[in-house]
Amino acid sequence: MTAALIGISSGLVIIFLFILLKQFDKKLIYGLILCGIGFLYVGFTWTNLPALIVNCIQAVVFMFLAYYGVKKSLYLLAGGYFLHGTWDLLYHLFQDPGLIPPQYDLFCLSIDFTIGFYILLLAGTKNKNL
Repeated sequence: MTAALIGISSGLVIIFLFILLKQFDKKLIYGLILCGIGFLYVGFTWTNLPALIVNCIQAVVFMFLAYYGVKKSLYLLAGGYFLHGTWDLLYHLFQDPGLIPPQYDLFCLSIDFTIGFYILLLAGTKNKNL
């Protein structure tokens, strides 16, 4: 439960930080964050070749989701965050959960969904620039 609260809080801090920092292209920032969080798993799993291969593939998938989310549709970008949060939650079903820090799944799921809901909310408004 603590990991989820920290994740939600972190997501809100990120959102409010970039609301205050108006000079940044928020769509690009959220795309970069999505791309980066996909590659975190590569760093966690570099000691296990099968897990490394799977995580390199998922990182590239999230990189493309981030790119097309920034270029084409905020809905794709939000969907990338929801998909990544789901990946976090289900990771232990596909790979060795011992490779990932404890409670990382709940932390990352909650931060991903917090940012995903924010992007989805804004995608439905007239403010397409976040």
